[in-house]
Amino acid sequence: MNPVTPTGLAVLIAGVNSALLAVLAAVWLRNYREFGSTLLLGLLGFCAVLLAENLIAIGFFFSSMRTLYAMDPLVGRVVLGMSVLELLAVALLTYATLK
Repeated sequence: MNPVTPTGLAVLIAGVNSALLAVLAAVWLRNYREFGSTLLLGLLGFCAVLLAENLIAIGFFFSSMRTLYAMDPLVGRVVLGMSVLELLAVALLTYATLK
């Protein structure tokens, strides 16, 4: 897959999102084991769902969805925009968590 296309960039961003979510999950799991807070358990669940979404999206980018993005370039740009927004949200959450 060409990383210069909107779809290629969306795959790269989904990979970065997955890495950031893995960091968040590790921090929140460690804190949950220490404090036992239900808030941290909720954050872990939230993180698990977003991580699953990103990994499934990467799988779809490399399979059947490739033809959809090739047929309509607008779809690829919209998916890229949504991926960038998710990256911004996850990056801010990671920054706040690690502080």
